[in-house]
Amino acid sequence: MSKNNQLSNLQLELLKIFKYELSDEQLLEIKSMLAKYFADKATEEMDRLWEENGWTNETMKAWGQEHMRSGSTS
Repeated sequence: MSKNNQLSNLQLELLKIFKYELSDEQLLEIKSMLAKYFADKATEEMDRLWEENGWTNETMKAWGQEHMRSGSTS
């Protein structure tokens, strides 16, 4: 099996965990926990980027205005 077709370490670990039958409610809870985990990681990374780059709310407003100026007018 080539490297591209192998499962990741996360996939392998999840397969071990999910060998047990779960109720729909349990499955939804786990999906929610995973979504929260990755959302928290994304938030942490954005916070780091904001701090590292000195971004502010004014930066976001300027980016929004930049997008509006670069849009096409039909």
